[in-house]
Amino acid sequence: MTVVSFATSAPELIVSIKAALDGFPDLSLGNVVGSNIANLGLVLAITVIMGSIDVRKSFYTTDWPVMIVASLLFCGFIYFDGVLEQYEGIIMVSLLFVFLVYLLRFQKTAVVDEMPEDDVPLPLYKIVLFLGIGGTALWGGSELLIDGAVGLASSFGVSDRVIGITIVSVGTSIPELAASVIAVIKQEKAISLGNLIGSNIFNLLAVLGITSIITPITVMDEGLLSSDIFWMLGISFLIFPLVFFPKGLRLGWRDGLILLTFYVVFIYMTIT
Repeated sequence: MTVVSFATSAPELIVSIKAALDGFPDLSLGNVVGSNIANLGLVLAITVIMGSIDVRKSFYTTDWPVMIVASLLFCGFIYFDGVLEQYEGIIMVSLLFVFLVYLLRFQKTAVVDEMPEDDVPLPLYKIVLFLGIGGTALWGGSELLIDGAVGLASSFGVSDRVIGITIVSVGTSIPELAASVIAVIKQEKAISLGNLIGSNIFNLLAVLGITSIITPITVMDEGLLSSDIFWMLGISFLIFPLVFFPKGLRLGWRDGLILLTFYVVFIYMTIT
């Protein structure tokens, strides 16, 4: 919910800031909204199809409610005037800060490493080196991704929103998919669900919050307001009953198929 989620949300942050500054606000918004849908409809679906996940109590006491509040806050800010203003970004980032303080103070043991004996701490120079290489690669990748996305939109005659919510969002969701699959393989499945919900919270509150503080984001394609944000809300709400039915606090392969079907229908309706 904290370190892994922030790390896997870094591509969305870099891409969204770059797109907004370059004058492609629909790429910025579509990237985040599409990534949130992909995290649950694609990444979580693949994860639970690979192996069922036992969900912890913190899912319904903290994680899911905060994700819903962040989603509704974002939709409320942008739906009526089509602009995410600077002061709204400040509110979103402030809410994220309060949430992180709560997590770190009251839920320090929310994620338990089930195999601590295989952990080897990295020396400081390697940490700095990896952060530097990763950060540079992220920025360079964002330049290429946005240039490619704008080129695709021009070539196929579709809007930046459609490219952002499909190709770009899946591209920036690859880290979540990799982290979740590795978590399943390492038998740390609680991390995979926490990572995805946390990533959605970071995408909304940190990525869009920070981006709108730097430069206000204006909706150019009305499809984002009339369709995409409602798909995002829909799949966010859908997770809750799936966690409890048919087995309480458990996600299995059937739930994965439902989520994947939801995502395929969303993509089909977006591109047609």
